[in-house]
Amino acid sequence: MKVHYLEIVTQEVDSTCATYTQLHDVTFSESDPALGNARVATLANGGMIGVRAPMHESESPVVRPYMLVEDIDAAVAAIENEGGQIAHPPMECPGHGKFAIYIQGGIHQGLWQL
Repeated sequence: MKVHYLEIVTQEVDSTCATYTQLHDVTFSESDPALGNARVATLANGGMIGVRAPMHESESPVVRPYMLVEDIDAAVAAIENEGGQIAHPPMECPGHGKFAIYIQGGIHQGLWQL
């Protein structure tokens, strides 16, 4: 199991990026439109961390891990089979692969297929 992308949604994008830069010596990009205008840092293990502002008024701050999967459609079916709610069905993210978001036990989580 590997966290491929850790998404942080916050109103304090710049200060959050600055904190991670100071604590973990990572460098964040300018905002990436394909990732909801997240500022992204690539980690030594190949994973990524993205920090972005909410995309609409009703989006709350959240920290959401996206687990790497080989077959996102099979993973979504397994989550639904176990009672998870699909909050965002699989969608192509140009240049990055496919992602999906689900909620299980009140926790927001994601899936990522390269």
